[in-house]
Amino acid sequence: MQKPDIENIEITLLLEAIFQGYGYDFRNYAAASVKRRIWKRIQDESLTTVSGLQERVLHDPACMKRLLLDMSINVSDFFRDPGFYLAFRQKVVPQLRTYPFVRIWIAGCASGEEVYSIAIVLQEEGLYDKCKIYATDINETVLKSARSGIFPLKAMQQFTQNYMKSGGQGDFSTYYMARDHEAIFDSKLKKNLVFASHDLVMDTSFNEFNVILCRNVMIYFNQKLQNHVHELFYGSLCNFGFLGLGSKESLRFTPQEQNYETLDTHWKLYRKIS
Repeated sequence: MQKPDIENIEITLLLEAIFQGYGYDFRNYAAASVKRRIWKRIQDESLTTVSGLQERVLHDPACMKRLLLDMSINVSDFFRDPGFYLAFRQKVVPQLRTYPFVRIWIAGCASGEEVYSIAIVLQEEGLYDKCKIYATDINETVLKSARSGIFPLKAMQQFTQNYMKSGGQGDFSTYYMARDHEAIFDSKLKKNLVFASHDLVMDTSFNEFNVILCRNVMIYFNQKLQNHVHELFYGSLCNFGFLGLGSKESLRFTPQEQNYETLDTHWKLYRKIS
């Protein structure tokens, strides 16, 4: 008789318990990534088994909050992959100039660096005043950080290099005020930003958008969940709307592949055509 894989059974039960107890559905996240994140929390909680973590999560909401931080994707930088923002300026911005109003959805926005980066691009291109940017994430803790517009000052030097490589037209430091060890971003960049909780797994579309950006999020999903999210984005984009994905993500082999044209193969920029 084959020995059962106890660890995988425990993980399956934990994910089901999280879904039943808290409404967060991680059951179709990529298995290897889920396992790494669960074991990080087990170690940080000074536990030894997945079952032990399940018991604590179900009886201690504070532990669930900590696990949610581990499970959600919170890595973000200003102008991460500068070439993407340069391609956005060159291939998407000219089309946005023809619209009377632009709605943008940044899904999985984490702590907000990408959101403010796009806001700066739009400001420099003279489009920000006719744009509304909806920035969403599953994690309310990181959304709170994003809303504040306050980031570590020590990282700004590297981000300045990213900004310059992305086609930045001015001095990056003019967009924030330095205070102690913090960089506080200009409140003018916040006026057309809406931060809100949204779960790509569980929630439906909430508007029609001209642009949807979801970069480096779906690499953590299995194929079934990726297809679900692509269907959500397709239904949320207006005709001839733009979709931006991460460098390791693609529309290839998705049911919607034929409904888009590729604007930039390397930087994964697409336009909905049918």
